[in-house]
Amino acid sequence: MKAATLNRMTPYIFMAPAAVIMVVALLYPLLYMAYGSFRDWDPSQKLGETEFVGFKNYITLINDPNFLESLTVTLTFAVSVVSIEMLLGVGLALLLDRNIRGMSVLRTLFILPMMIAPVVVGLMWRYMYHPTVGTFNRVLKSLGLDGVDWLGQHALLSVIIADIWQWTPFIFILSLAALQSLPQSALEAARIDGANGWQQIWHIKLPLMMPVLIVTCLLRLIDAFKVLEVILVMTEGGPGLSTEILALRISRTATEFRELGVAAAMSNYLLLMLLILTAAMFAYNKITEARAARLRAAAEEDV
Repeated sequence: MKAATLNRMTPYIFMAPAAVIMVVALLYPLLYMAYGSFRDWDPSQKLGETEFVGFKNYITLINDPNFLESLTVTLTFAVSVVSIEMLLGVGLALLLDRNIRGMSVLRTLFILPMMIAPVVVGLMWRYMYHPTVGTFNRVLKSLGLDGVDWLGQHALLSVIIADIWQWTPFIFILSLAALQSLPQSALEAARIDGANGWQQIWHIKLPLMMPVLIVTCLLRLIDAFKVLEVILVMTEGGPGLSTEILALRISRTATEFRELGVAAAMSNYLLLMLLILTAAMFAYNKITEARAARLRAAAEEDV
């Protein structure tokens, strides 16, 4: 084999093992799930022995009030936690992007919650929400106030608070990295032009950070749609369906109700929503990247 041909083939040779793993570990399960969603399938049957039912599983889900309730809970949970986490994470990054004593220790403390296993987080918050011996109700009673039924009447809010506590550090650490990688020329140009701190944040820092923030938001949204362990440990989806998100609904449909075909169709609905969301976020990311590039170019010209 000629040297030039070998050089051209080298990248593909190194990519081949990863491509094979992707096909086996990703594409095959996806195709298997898609095929199973068109079958009347339960765990006692092999997939090839099941009856083809077309789009029956998908139509059943559209008309299923429990599925629609789980979808509503999922959207409410995902939008709420990601919105608040983005505000808190970016705000903390802007606040702590400075050289002060003990900053390295403070940053380490901020990221500790995301290092804890989700099951442990669920157990920890479940105990703190306990109606009689939980930390929150004990504090309320010490102040002369009535206890709150955290995991009953306010179950979804309680789960949202726990998720915000655990994953705001993820937004914070990525936002801080984006801040520290900003071109100093743009910030210096803004100072020369007389921009104050708030003007630098709104017109320089946030626009330049936006590509990173969009990807960060997308990662958190995808993860929020799939969260399972914390909710399962804290509330098991209850009371009623008030905290049953789609991931938990899919798990119950497959294991408790033994309707694998319906569970596969539900998984495909979730996958479709995430694909649409990802495409929209990436399209918006392209626009913000172009805007950030123009901003950097204008700042370099001013300098």
